[in-house]
Amino acid sequence: MSTGCVVMGRSWVLCCQETKMSQIDRIGVSLEKELLDAFDGLMAKKGYPSRSEAIRDLIRQQISVEKLADPKAKAVAAVFLVYEHHSTKLMGMLADLQHSHFLQVISSMHIHLDEHNCLEVIVLRGPVGEINKTAESLISLKGVKLGRINLLATEMT
Repeated sequence: MSTGCVVMGRSWVLCCQETKMSQIDRIGVSLEKELLDAFDGLMAKKGYPSRSEAIRDLIRQQISVEKLADPKAKAVAAVFLVYEHHSTKLMGMLADLQHSHFLQVISSMHIHLDEHNCLEVIVLRGPVGEINKTAESLISLKGVKLGRINLLATEMT
């Protein structure tokens, strides 16, 4: 706990916020009025409480995108697969692929979308190149109607 923090109600919260803020560098940004207006509109639409938080998220997103270009970068991914649930061979192949990549597979979830279609969400962890290879193996299985991978870098530096 920081010096001067009082562990009582609002005083403690304010003190800890001040400690956290002292670790933040402040910068100035010059923007054209039209660009700033568009940014403020986007910020309001997404519900950001401040420009600073919106800018931080944009920076984190771009750093993540750049990291994902490196096949050795550490990442997590969700692989989304839609398929007909009557395809029993596919369910077996999905299980086999997940078991053969058990070091990468963190979790999976099975959802019944309607009377014919299911959604399988498989969460993977590891180097980007290996995640992409495993995800493509899953997406390209016969019987998968639609597949998509969503990758996030887990290291920001």
